[in-house]
Amino acid sequence: MNLRSWRRGAGWLLLAVLALAAIHQLRQPLWDEPEVAVEIGGTYEEMRNRSSASFSPLIRGHLWLGVPMVDARMRFIDPQFGFVTPLARFFTVGFDDNVIDDIRMSPQIEPLLIDDALKVVLDLQDQWREKGWVARGLRNNPTIADTPEWRAWLRKGIRHGRSFWQAGEKYQAMLLLGRFKDSRNPAEERYLITLSVAKPWVPFDEIEADWEQVYSLCLGSPKPSPIPECEALSEQP
Repeated sequence: MNLRSWRRGAGWLLLAVLALAAIHQLRQPLWDEPEVAVEIGGTYEEMRNRSSASFSPLIRGHLWLGVPMVDARMRFIDPQFGFVTPLARFFTVGFDDNVIDDIRMSPQIEPLLIDDALKVVLDLQDQWREKGWVARGLRNNPTIADTPEWRAWLRKGIRHGRSFWQAGEKYQAMLLLGRFKDSRNPAEERYLITLSVAKPWVPFDEIEADWEQVYSLCLGSPKPSPIPECEALSEQP
């Protein structure tokens, strides 16, 4: 091999290395996005071993809240019901000694415009549907949707949207979306999302059974009922 051929080969090799470096740089945010891998009932040590984000130190023998030391997304660990959130700045993991008890977070790093907030909420709901989670409490808390009615409801800023989801008998999730007064963007409508996940804490089966019992009593009475729930039902359109 003469000197000219060697230089040509070295030049091509250098170009290939630079191209790979550029591709790596473009993908770097995706590869290095900090993550906390959480399993309800799992241990602090297991979470630390699975996670790429640094986390606050373990506090033995207490009920306590731990937090990631950086903005991080959550990877919820379960072979059937697992899901992933966007990066979060507010992110707490509740522990009983070293066992994970619950999660509360806001899956965003700043208050979001309505379009962006709805994208996050709808993506979470879609992940849950695909993984077998079931929406619960729909009578009072319908799933959040991107419709003119939902946008108008949220824009008022009086009440938030709330939906409950359940994964078999293992977990419940509560998802909140509401207007947020952002001092950094006072002229814009910004929204805050809150997600809570734990073992089931709302007895939806009992609530539904009680409602059905009251409703059957109302239907069986031809006269105005003294039961407050019946009066409320009669006022519904």
